[in-house]
Amino acid sequence: MAEAASVSLVALTAWQALVERANLQPGQKVLIHAGSGGVGTYAIQLAKHLGATVATTTGTSNVEWVRGLGADVVIDYRKQDFEAVVHDYDVVLDSQGGDTLANSLRVLKPEGVAIGIAGPPDSAFARTQGLRVPLRLVMALLSFKTRRAARRQGVRYSFLFMRASGAQLGEITKLIDSGVLRPIVDRTYPFDQAPQALAHVDGGRSKGKVVITMV
Repeated sequence: MAEAASVSLVALTAWQALVERANLQPGQKVLIHAGSGGVGTYAIQLAKHLGATVATTTGTSNVEWVRGLGADVVIDYRKQDFEAVVHDYDVVLDSQGGDTLANSLRVLKPEGVAIGIAGPPDSAFARTQGLRVPLRLVMALLSFKTRRAARRQGVRYSFLFMRASGAQLGEITKLIDSGVLRPIVDRTYPFDQAPQALAHVDGGRSKGKVVITMV
C-alpha cells in the first residue's frame, strides 16, 4: 500500500511531461534534473522505456544509484556543471526552476523543449485552467523572462501542472506490473511522525518518495 500511495503524483507528472507534452521518441535525448527525486526516478525509467538517451543530475552519493535506474549520463551537480557535459538535447525536464531552468535552455537543440514543473507558470497554463484575462496576463508576465530567453535560443518553454487522469494511471499500472517501472519508497513514517517525515524530505537526501501511513 505504501508503494501504491507513492505512485500517482510523481508518475503522472513524469508521464504527462515525457509522453503527453514532449512526445518523447526513440533515439531522442532527455535531461532530467534531480534524478533521485520522486519525479526523477520515474522519469528516468519511463524515458529509457521510450527508447531515449537519458542524462540526469544528482548528488555524489546517488551517482551509481540513478545509473542503476537506467540513466546513461549521470552528472554530479556538486562536482560538475551540466552545461559542460550535455549538448543538443531534445527535452529537459526541470524540477528546480531559477538558474537551473535558465541554464537548461542552453543545452537544448533548436526546437527543443524545456518542461518546467517548478514554474514559472505561463499563459498556456492559464488558458487551460480557464483563468480570467487579468490572471492570464499575470501568468504571462511571470514567465516572460523565461519565454524570451527560450525564443532567443530557438527553443521552447512549457510549464506543466499535473492533472489527475485515471486512464494514464491505468497505463502506468501496466508498466509497474510488468516490471518496466519500479516504485521507489525511501522511507515510511506513521502519521504521528508527520513532522519528522517533512523534515526528512526538506533535508533533500531522500530517494524517491516518503510516505506517511495511517495505521
